[in-house]
Amino acid sequence: MKGKLYLIPATIGESQLDMVIPAGIHHIVSRLDYFIVEQVRTARRYIRKLDPVKPIDPITFYILNKHTPANEIRGFVEPMLEGHDMGLISEAGVPGIADPGEELVEMAHQHGIQVVPLVGPSSILLALMASGLNGENFAFNGYLPIKSAARIKKLKAIEKKSRYEGQTQIFMETPYRNNGLLDDILSQCSKETLLCIASGITTGQEMIRTQSIRDWKQQVPDLHKKPAIFVLSAPGKLTT
Repeated sequence: MKGKLYLIPATIGESQLDMVIPAGIHHIVSRLDYFIVEQVRTARRYIRKLDPVKPIDPITFYILNKHTPANEIRGFVEPMLEGHDMGLISEAGVPGIADPGEELVEMAHQHGIQVVPLVGPSSILLALMASGLNGENFAFNGYLPIKSAARIKKLKAIEKKSRYEGQTQIFMETPYRNNGLLDDILSQCSKETLLCIASGITTGQEMIRTQSIRDWKQQVPDLHKKPAIFVLSAPGKLTT
C-alpha cells in the first residue's frame, strides 16, 4: 500500500501557533518520519513547536525549493511508493500556493499517491477575505515582473481586466521590493481604483486596509521588508 502525502500548513511570520494552526495537525506531524521542506533548519524548529517531544534526529528531510532539479524531485516520492506517509511543509502558509511544492503534488498524483490537504493560513485568501472586494470573481497573479517597465505593463493589464470583468486582482512581491511596486501602483493606476494592502497577516504587526488610490497617495505606508499581499479592484468607468 502506498503512503500518503500530507500538505502541512505553517505559520505566517511570528504568529501564535494556536491561533492559526488547527490542534489536530500536531497528531499527524508526530507520526511522520519523512518531510519535504524548503529549509531544514526552520522546518525542524516548526516541528519542534508542534510536538516538543518528537525526536528530530531520526527524521529524513528532503529539500524542495525553486533551485531543486526536477530529477531530484522524482526521487522524493520513493518513500511513499514504499508505504511511508510524508509531510510537505512550506516556509509560510499552505503548501502548493505560490510555493514550489506544486511540482511534488503533481508528481504524487501521477503515481496514484493520495494527497491530503490540511487546513491552515493562506495569506492570499486571508487578504481577500478582509479586503471587502469581490470574493466571487478573483485571480491570483503571483509575483509581478521585477523591472519597472514590465511591471507597469502588467499592472495596467490587470487593472483593465478588473475594470471590464469585475474581477478582483491579487498579487504579491518580494518584501524588499514592496515599496517599488507600491510606487508604480500609485503612479499608474486610476485614482478611483480600490487597493487593499494586507501586511503582516496574523502577526502582531498586521495591517489590512482598503481604500482608493487617491487616498493611499495621501499617506503612503512603508512596506520595506514587510510581507504583503496586494488586492486591487478597478471601477467600471475609468477616472484619471
